[in-house]
Amino acid sequence: MFKFKTIFLFLFSIPLLTQCKEQADETFEPPKVDEPTVEIPEVEQWLTTANQSNLLSKQSESIMAYEADLATEITVDSGTEYQSIDGYGFAVTGGSAQHLSIMSDAARRDLLNELFGLGKDQVGMSFIRISLGASDLNQAPYTYNDLGTGQTDLNLEQFSLQKDEEQLIPLLKEIVEINPEMKIMASPWSAPAWMKENKSLKGGSLAAQYHDVYAAYLLRYIEEMQEHGISVEYLTVQNEPLHDGNNPSMYMEADQQTDFVKNSLGPLFAENNMSTKLIIYDHNPDRIDYPLTVLNDADAKQYVDGSAFHLYGGDVDQLSVVRNAHQDKNIYFTEQWFGAPGNFSEDLKWHIREVVIGSQRNWSKNVIEWNLSSNSSLTPHTDGGCSQCLGGITIDGDQVTRNAGYYVIAHVSKFVRPGAVRIASNYHHDLPNIAFLTPENKVVLLVLNNTDSPQSFNVKNGEKSFSTRLDSGAVSTYIIDNN
Repeated sequence: MFKFKTIFLFLFSIPLLTQCKEQADETFEPPKVDEPTVEIPEVEQWLTTANQSNLLSKQSESIMAYEADLATEITVDSGTEYQSIDGYGFAVTGGSAQHLSIMSDAARRDLLNELFGLGKDQVGMSFIRISLGASDLNQAPYTYNDLGTGQTDLNLEQFSLQKDEEQLIPLLKEIVEINPEMKIMASPWSAPAWMKENKSLKGGSLAAQYHDVYAAYLLRYIEEMQEHGISVEYLTVQNEPLHDGNNPSMYMEADQQTDFVKNSLGPLFAENNMSTKLIIYDHNPDRIDYPLTVLNDADAKQYVDGSAFHLYGGDVDQLSVVRNAHQDKNIYFTEQWFGAPGNFSEDLKWHIREVVIGSQRNWSKNVIEWNLSSNSSLTPHTDGGCSQCLGGITIDGDQVTRNAGYYVIAHVSKFVRPGAVRIASNYHHDLPNIAFLTPENKVVLLVLNNTDSPQSFNVKNGEKSFSTRLDSGAVSTYIIDNN
């Protein structure tokens, strides 16, 4: 038989409390006291879903009160800082310049402001990579000192940026006008053919007798770009030095790069007080012996700012091995392609997990994807160059399609500005994540649902905590006031 007990408590002017408890036996159980209500912190959330129903969409009702019973919790520690962030963006290839140049002036201006502007409806890309001479996403290979068969030009009297002055340099000027703090990295695909052993822009190695001349060629490029108002802050010594099958390309073993940096390029840049940072390797982490060889040579290391990586082979965790071996040198992530025709959900998941989160949790100061734009016919490209490279955006005349790459970069570039620092957060295989502290004292947390089912989880940042939920394959950026 059920028995009810009702207890009335009167305390001065406190309102009447009534508690009623149904019991199945004679044992009395004291009433449970509810835990204090936890205030939900002010959190801004931006979401992209695998089915594209949300595309970098601001959310209004997905932040809930902290749920103590949830098994998964992401804990952010803003007191533990790692590397500072230099920025995010794409390679701006000759092909990208071509696509943008045929747009109407108004459409191009609007698109460039969207990509590189800092307004609330813009994504604020802050770091771009350009090819020094042609890449394989130009119409044809070229350098700035192409000569006839058997000719040489040891004083670089025929050096000319004319081909870049047609489309690329005017585009860069527009970008820099929008964002004067834009960081630019240049990477050569090949030295001029007359400097190479095989006398071709495809494959072959830099001839030893031209080391000093080629160093002068690279210096000349930096100086002439500066005359155009384009400051090249970073220079990688050679794009993919172990891949000589591209067009253009140049093979450069680690021993040769070490010799070139310590005896030619480094001393010349130092002598001319160049502020451009020299970055070695610029290839995959399956051969970290390469950057370690260069950095282990003290005479070469003194001229090097850090090592650059792609991710077409090897494990992204190997970036930390290089960094830990030389903690005074930086790590950069400089290239990863999206293959046409693309798979939005899989591309979004893989690139967020491996490139954005993976490289930065392994010390990268930046993320650059390959490449800014394509058109529907995936042109231009050189003979033998990449014929399936899908851009972050697709441009056909004034029509613009935003592909997965656009959202991969925008999920960080819009919220994590140069000068932010990566901070600690506990990693979950199901919910890969990374956190940053901005100069405005805001925590930015990027989270991916890496599973095939919806995931609910807590986020704790100091005394502030909340609960939220992500659908399978969804990516979310949370901005939390850290004051």
